[in-house]
Amino acid sequence: MSGERGVRELLLGTWRGRFGIAVLALTVFVAAFGGLLAPYDPYASSTDVLEPPSWSHILGTTENGSDVFSQLLVGTRVSVVVGFAAALISAVVGSIVGLAGGYFGGWTDRILDAFENWFLVIPTLPLMIVLARVLSPSLTVLIAVIGLTSWAGTGRIVRAQVLTLRERPFVERARALGAGDTYIIRTHILPNTLPLIFANTVLIVAVAILSEAALAFLGLGDPTRISWGTMLENAFSSGAPSAGAWWYVVPPGLCITILVLAVSLLGFLFEEYINPRLREAT
Repeated sequence: MSGERGVRELLLGTWRGRFGIAVLALTVFVAAFGGLLAPYDPYASSTDVLEPPSWSHILGTTENGSDVFSQLLVGTRVSVVVGFAAALISAVVGSIVGLAGGYFGGWTDRILDAFENWFLVIPTLPLMIVLARVLSPSLTVLIAVIGLTSWAGTGRIVRAQVLTLRERPFVERARALGAGDTYIIRTHILPNTLPLIFANTVLIVAVAILSEAALAFLGLGDPTRISWGTMLENAFSSGAPSAGAWWYVVPPGLCITILVLAVSLLGFLFEEYINPRLREAT
């Protein structure tokens, strides 16, 4: 299994790949067109407070009488944007730190490794909560907080890969021919670490989606935007679970669970593609 055909067989030839691709494609579609698909204004209120599912409101209403289904569709965009944008920031920062530390070694590696260890040792969620509380809640702040606190794992993986690559014969040959460090990193080191970076970034998307939901549930999300996390926060703060309004709690929670599961499965599949030993084990 190699090349484009190998990736296609891995993704479409297994139920995990088909499930992950289908859920991710549907989620991205809803994120893009959720506002147009929503039958009601998700911010509009009415007197139909915590009404159960019916023909007029297929997923019931909220404590303000808003349509849960409309909020679910519109809230998809925030979860997707935060997940992918934060994962991209994490991948860029982790890759730069891992490449620099692994390739140059010496004091550069020691300083960056100590910086990495600091982020790995400190519990991520409490750090996110503190940063989100100190900064003004907004979508940009959420993305930055999640992305800048989730890069250490990527940095450690990239560093380990670069430490082996810099000793390979083709790198030694390029160095002997007079190639500079920038050229070697750009031409030989980075291309050989990109598959690993990509696979790890896919897994970070799932972590970022969960982190956004957790921060929003704690009241640290963007108050001007609807997300699955803010829906859960509003549901619990209004006492919907104790009132038996399951339709307000189950849909956003189920959406978060299914999307995180789908993205995680895709990340594990890419890891199997990169590491044949994992493929053989399964």
